[in-house]
Amino acid sequence: MLIGELARRCGVSTRSLRYYEEQALLRSNRDTNGYRHYDESAELIVYQIRGLLDAGFGTDAIAMILPCATGPTPHIEMCPQVAAEMRRTLTNIEHDLGNLQQRRDSVRTLLGA
Repeated sequence: MLIGELARRCGVSTRSLRYYEEQALLRSNRDTNGYRHYDESAELIVYQIRGLLDAGFGTDAIAMILPCATGPTPHIEMCPQVAAEMRRTLTNIEHDLGNLQQRRDSVRTLLGA
């Protein structure tokens, strides 16, 4: 399928798909005219990428995790390296939550003043 069709099916922009390709998360074949063609499996890969991005993973981590992903949600087959990356991401998210709570408390204090 062409890039526009994949973008439509997955509800993402063609720009996002090109970015995923630049990051080596997604592959396409090129015609002689330069058009990108994607296999049917690309749709599942895009859903997996989106799910991992939504969970807070960066593209470097996704490149490591994606080969262990199955299904559109995705389900991750754990290995030590993937588990370690997931723990790092969780720690970062928890740190960010702590910072957001501090900022919220500061704004509440300012509102009360």
